[in-house]
Amino acid sequence: MRKITSITVAVVLAAGLAGCGGGDDAGSTDEVKLAGLWPLSGPNATQGTDVLHGAELAVDVINNEHPGLDLPLGPGKGLPGLGDAPVKLITGDTQGKPEIGAGEVDRLVTTEKVAAVIGSYQSGVTLTASQRAERLGVPFVNEASSSVALTERGLEWFFRTGPTDETFARSMFDYLKARQAGGDQIRTVGIFHSNDQFGNDGAGVTEKVAAEAGLPVTVNVAFDPTAADLGSQVAQVRSKNPDVLFVLAYTDAAIKLMKTLDQLDYYPPALLAYGSGFADPAFATGLGPLANGASSRAAWSSEIAAKRPAAKTVADLFQQRYGAPMTENSARAFTAVLALAQAIDTAGSTKPAAIRDALRGLDIPGEKTIMPWTGIKFDDKGQNTGAAGVVEQMIEGKYRVVFPADLASVPPVWPMNKAQR
Repeated sequence: MRKITSITVAVVLAAGLAGCGGGDDAGSTDEVKLAGLWPLSGPNATQGTDVLHGAELAVDVINNEHPGLDLPLGPGKGLPGLGDAPVKLITGDTQGKPEIGAGEVDRLVTTEKVAAVIGSYQSGVTLTASQRAERLGVPFVNEASSSVALTERGLEWFFRTGPTDETFARSMFDYLKARQAGGDQIRTVGIFHSNDQFGNDGAGVTEKVAAEAGLPVTVNVAFDPTAADLGSQVAQVRSKNPDVLFVLAYTDAAIKLMKTLDQLDYYPPALLAYGSGFADPAFATGLGPLANGASSRAAWSSEIAAKRPAAKTVADLFQQRYGAPMTENSARAFTAVLALAQAIDTAGSTKPAAIRDALRGLDIPGEKTIMPWTGIKFDDKGQNTGAAGVVEQMIEGKYRVVFPADLASVPPVWPMNKAQR
């Protein structure tokens, strides 16, 4: 597989941009530039780089021959609807800051003349960056931000391929219902979340779904994501001793939380995380055995991928290229880039309005993706209705699928601290 030696951050944006010039039609485009916005420096750089790697691999699949890969745009080179034009990914570093993300959208659209934007991993950054894209009239495809609020704003140019926090929450509460049916005592839940867009929205969704499930939330603790110590916040949780603790945290805080639980010798029977830092490879490598027992929702799993030939092929390509396993973050980015590229190919144009219309009409069957979803099809809010989630648990240094039962590879360890013995 030929490696892409230079990845540039921009999306060929043509006519139709509010005051930004015009786009090319089929047959006249030399290359299609896609803008990727992620935190490539700062505290979330490891996650941002992982997401970038998934996007890079998708570009390679589009641009180069992969005859045995049964995915849209896998065989052949480039975009056939645009005269086999190659895709070029140009990355922008948000540094994890909303204002920088918005500024990067301005630069890429007005200076680089891009046609669409992909990003931005963190919900708070995605919020501002996509609003800027909306004002400029540019399609914005989100790969991994799960805040429900993002698709409740009435935007015309925003599309999300992955699940929302509410989708994930319902999967996790279904898991708890199954555990109750099996005899586990689950009477109360707690929430531990970062005080930001991602954490606050996720906490609200958790409270909503918990009420529907008849499980009272006895403690809800918000923490500063830049805090050096989480001892006092964890002590608040311990004082209420919930049967299940839901966590929304990026990597640094996720690692600090697990270390604090160990230092205080306190573990709830179950810890259920909303991915994010818990899905970062640095979570397991930074904690070693202390990571064991934590559970997380996931939009993708290597174990499920092994059951779908195209997903296994892509996961193997990722491992060969980067020397690391594919994660749900990189898998979601890979999927978002392919979906956007397919829309551009179907439109046969780099004009933003044509791309937006093609995204609205997109209908990709689940078996034509690498995800455990029913497919990719957007509703009138721009949310993919086919996205879904599973529950994984860290067992012996590796995430294993534990729910739903028909996809599970191992039974869950309950209570969680048994996984550390």
